[in-house]
Amino acid sequence: MVRIRTTCATLALVGATVGVAAVPAGAAPAGAQSTTRATACPTGWGSLAKTDAGATVAPLTNVRTGRHTCFDRMVVDVPGAGSGVGYRVQYVDRLYQDGSGRQIPVAGGAVIEVRVSAPAYDPETGAATYPGRVARPLPGVDLTGYRTFRDTRFAGSFEGETQLGLGVRARLPFRVQQLDDRVIVDVAHSWTATSG
Repeated sequence: MVRIRTTCATLALVGATVGVAAVPAGAAPAGAQSTTRATACPTGWGSLAKTDAGATVAPLTNVRTGRHTCFDRMVVDVPGAGSGVGYRVQYVDRLYQDGSGRQIPVAGGAVIEVRVSAPAYDPETGAATYPGRVARPLPGVDLTGYRTFRDTRFAGSFEGETQLGLGVRARLPFRVQQLDDRVIVDVAHSWTATSG
């Protein structure tokens, strides 16, 4: 009886070993296999102008960009402004500088004008708080590898409002978010609901 149980246990162990050996080393269990799936992206942003009437005397100090799965992002930093930073973000045929009316060329299939209701200078001294130069690309911003963004331009700061140009691949949906001390502009990679 003991011999039969030992033989059965040995056969079961050999069978389990052969079954495991039959699975290739790189194979994962069926539930763990990865497949390439499209990522669900936000929809409904639209491409019409977006505004907020807030204003601040806290000066703008930085503009930065980032790449995301579904969109490219521009962040305008206004330290000390809290959530009171106003903005107007819209597609324009051409970017014209406030005050002078000078046209500032912006590369891309479409141009978004970003107006932030914060100066790029100290209101008390007039000293620049942001190193942007009119009609030049935004300092420190490198758009290499971006799917949507093509160009950035500093249009200046006039009467407490800073004006930026954002060149994009085409007229695409965008959203604007106002968080503490910053305004965020996200431009979608496409009009569809997925990104692959």
